[in-house]
Amino acid sequence: MLCGNLSAKNAAADGVYARKFTFGTSGVTDVDEVEVSTVVYVPPEEVYEFLLDFPGYARYSEYLDRVVQDGDGSPGTNYDLVFSWWKLSYTARSEVTDVSPPTCIDWRIVKDIDAEGYWAVEPDPDGVPADVETASRVRFHVAFDPGSASSSAVDLPRLVSMDWVIEKVKPLIRKEATKIVERVVEDLEGQERDVDLEIHAGPDSV
Repeated sequence: MLCGNLSAKNAAADGVYARKFTFGTSGVTDVDEVEVSTVVYVPPEEVYEFLLDFPGYARYSEYLDRVVQDGDGSPGTNYDLVFSWWKLSYTARSEVTDVSPPTCIDWRIVKDIDAEGYWAVEPDPDGVPADVETASRVRFHVAFDPGSASSSAVDLPRLVSMDWVIEKVKPLIRKEATKIVERVVEDLEGQERDVDLEIHAGPDSV
């Protein structure tokens, strides 16, 4: 499980959990990662059930047009994610690889690029206001190998290279991850508030 043991944090100061990448057959050396977390004032069980509704994420992203689900959210469930950006459109297929209610949902992209990630839910985080009865920390993590992107996956305009597209898209990944976490908090709590986001991972290129 990518989330690992949520009771034992990595010794690194940024708090990112220990994990092992599952993609690649000859070793992955050039992996970009983004991890965003925040505290939401609802119990872990409620957060977990909300996150299982993956098709609902389409309303959170500027570039995700729709999500088509095949399965009930358990391991083996596939999602077709239809993206559009600039002059390009692309359908990514993701698969739920493991779940551990109510703390973890693991997923991976199954074609065109090596990528995987998880949602992690931690109970009773530090720093919660005294008047809040229950809270959870929500983490969204994604790791991907830019060099693995298939040049045939997207119908590129003339004179546009896949390398150019990747460099333009990478900053959007961090932006969209942040936006998704912010909107998850708003929907779960039923009202808008200032959200304290923590960026635990994200190379300079993202």
